[in-house]
Amino acid sequence: MIFYSLLILTILLNIWTIINGIFLYPLKHNKTLSSTPKVSLLIPLRNEEENVKGLIASLKRLTYDNLEILLLDDHSEDDTYRLLDQEISDDPRFRIISGRPLPSGWNGKVHACHQLSEEANGAYLLFLDADARVAPHVIESTVATMKKFDASMLSGFPHYPNDHFLSHMLVPLQHMVVQLHLPLMIANHTTSPAFTAACGIFICIEKSAYIKIGGHESVKGSLVEDVHIAREVKKHGLRMILVNITPSVLSYMYSSSKETWNGFKKNIYSGLGRSVWMVLFLSIFYTVLFLLPTAYIFFAITEGSMLYLLPYLLTVTFKMYVDSRTGHPLWLSFFLPVSVMIMITLMVVSMFVHLKGDTYQWKGRSYE
Repeated sequence: MIFYSLLILTILLNIWTIINGIFLYPLKHNKTLSSTPKVSLLIPLRNEEENVKGLIASLKRLTYDNLEILLLDDHSEDDTYRLLDQEISDDPRFRIISGRPLPSGWNGKVHACHQLSEEANGAYLLFLDADARVAPHVIESTVATMKKFDASMLSGFPHYPNDHFLSHMLVPLQHMVVQLHLPLMIANHTTSPAFTAACGIFICIEKSAYIKIGGHESVKGSLVEDVHIAREVKKHGLRMILVNITPSVLSYMYSSSKETWNGFKKNIYSGLGRSVWMVLFLSIFYTVLFLLPTAYIFFAITEGSMLYLLPYLLTVTFKMYVDSRTGHPLWLSFFLPVSVMIMITLMVVSMFVHLKGDTYQWKGRSYE
């Protein structure tokens, strides 16, 4: 009985993901626009010397005409500022800003984005992380897509070219979690704050909408400010859409397994609303849905029946569908149980950091 219930559950998982994936729209590839409103591309940087050259080279290839690029050095302790100054050379689109001291009660990145917004002159604000690389026509495509869907805000999860084990196991799961848990038809067609997701690596928002919601100041203490900004947009009756940006945006999100672990540990419990019950529910849910099918591989071997492999293979199919749409290696799908075990462990570890009253560490700063 348990086996057949699990088999039905994994079949439904695939059906749901395919139907839900229909509503994850692509960026509208448009190299020409009838009008080109000014866009402010805003990038906070703290200790990003390894990313500066690749980032600036990517930005210099942007083809959008009406563009300003503001780079904020947020008290970097490495060579970030010097490299920025060196790489932008005499390109008039670029301007470097030195960040102000971090006030009490503010998240470091949120404060950096707030300062950038104060200097921006564009009708659209495009917030981009320093580890991102973008296609030359990404701004035209973004503005065209927002106009097509009459959206005040657009975000998406990029492609992640990972090069170490923990990053391979964890980072692409962001796409999986969104397509599994978020009903995209509701998220992209209603202004319900309960149904939304966003990725701070790539957020484009109309400046008028940004001002209306109170900007980054409205979420100044958040560790998951991207989601909270998206919710504020919807609370104000404005449309926010999540799209598939993977063909146009990639992110070298974490450079080591240690950084991956610390990054997820900082964000994952906050992303679950700091709810103990949500951690318990998801741990049980993922164990049943993704780990239990793996246990039936033992029965397939001992009983000599390939039927017992089906639930596991169906979870692999589910992950392959997501990875194929987001450009990640298909071999990752076979390691889904490993990824899920690591994610459950991280949820619990992140939860206990908060429950014990400890702080999360990230780039030389402490966060509660």
